Amino acid sequence: MGLRLIAVKVLLLENIHENAVTTLTQAGFEVEQRAGALDEDELIEALAGVSVLGIRSKTQVTARVMEACPDLLAVGAFCIGTNQIDLSAASEQGVAVFNAPYSNTRSVVELVVAEIISMARRLTVRNDAMHRGVWDKSASGSHEVRGRTLGIVGYGNIGSQLSVLAESLGMKVFFYDVDDKLALGNATRCDSLGELLASVETVTLHVDGRTGNAGIFGAEQFAQMQPRSLFLNLSRGFVVDHHALRDALTSGHLAGAAVDVFPSEPKSNNEPFSSPLQGLDNVILTPHVGGSTQEAQEHIGYYVGGKIVDFLTAGNTSMSVNLPLVVTENHAAAGSARRILHLHHNVPGVLARMNQLLADIDVNIDRQNLATRGELGYVVTDISGEDLDSLTDKLVTLPETIRLRTVDA
Repeated sequence: MGLRLIAVKVLLLENIHENAVTTLTQAGFEVEQRAGALDEDELIEALAGVSVLGIRSKTQVTARVMEACPDLLAVGAFCIGTNQIDLSAASEQGVAVFNAPYSNTRSVVELVVAEIISMARRLTVRNDAMHRGVWDKSASGSHEVRGRTLGIVGYGNIGSQLSVLAESLGMKVFFYDVDDKLALGNATRCDSLGELLASVETVTLHVDGRTGNAGIFGAEQFAQMQPRSLFLNLSRGFVVDHHALRDALTSGHLAGAAVDVFPSEPKSNNEPFSSPLQGLDNVILTPHVGGSTQEAQEHIGYYVGGKIVDFLTAGNTSMSVNLPLVVTENHAAAGSARRILHLHHNVPGVLARMNQLLADIDVNIDRQNLATRGELGYVVTDISGEDLDSLTDKLVTLPETIRLRTVDA
């Protein structure tokens, strides 16, 4: 249970953009940067005395890490996904987790469109031939994407934006999602994955990182795709059986594939990469760069960095993926002496017991905001009065308390 916020140390891994450093240092935080990812033991050692951890997709923040690092208050995922973080353990330890669910969607979508066109025009094959001195001017095997059918598996932020851009290119769009999503433009919703696979010439995956999506695309699904189809995965590496994908490509059943994510990825640029898809001239392989444009990384740095600063300095949990949502104005500007941030187990009577403690020592409540999320409750209370330190000591002893912090004016 962390109490009054005095000094904030931040550890940023995996080449997070300098905008994050600027945002955090301007708030008075002490920032350390490291280029690559860390394994579990390395991470625990590095997090001694650290309040904020910033990562991208490679560092795994496990329950063991959370339990071993009691000073940790927040984790920023400077990317879309959070499946690399044990969110349940984070909630149990009172650690807020923030991500950037919208900042790099356009970057991913543009890469998908570029790869679809590249495969339809066989650009990688022709480029390789030219570099080998072979001049093969022919329309054989090259197609426009206009008029072709695109199947989008996962119709969230990326899938739906891709739907709009693909239609603007003249493609006919079908999509499948386990949730009931509203079709944009003229897109057609399919009732099953099998229906989608039988309906389209190009399939692209944009599912999230939930464990239920592991291995959802294998030999059975590739067999259901139309002959000479194209396949793309820019979502999560573990959702696709890459050996089955190679078999579908080498047999000629699929005409091409583009893959940006892999079941096992190097932790840094210094480590080697290996995949069963290497060596196939009809496959585009990219090193998990779907969201890695300068524009996206710049915005993510500001966005996630700003959410962390707002949480550490004011207790606001806007866009936290695991804590209840509370957003309130600056307490100092309203004349309050202290802000109490109390994360607790969501059981009846907690707020009443907390407020009784306030009343017992004649502390005045200037403003109070409570929100719940599943088994968690989060209350932000602005107070004025005397003997505020003794109040903090009493609140810590409430059996429902998970984490308590205070921020003075």
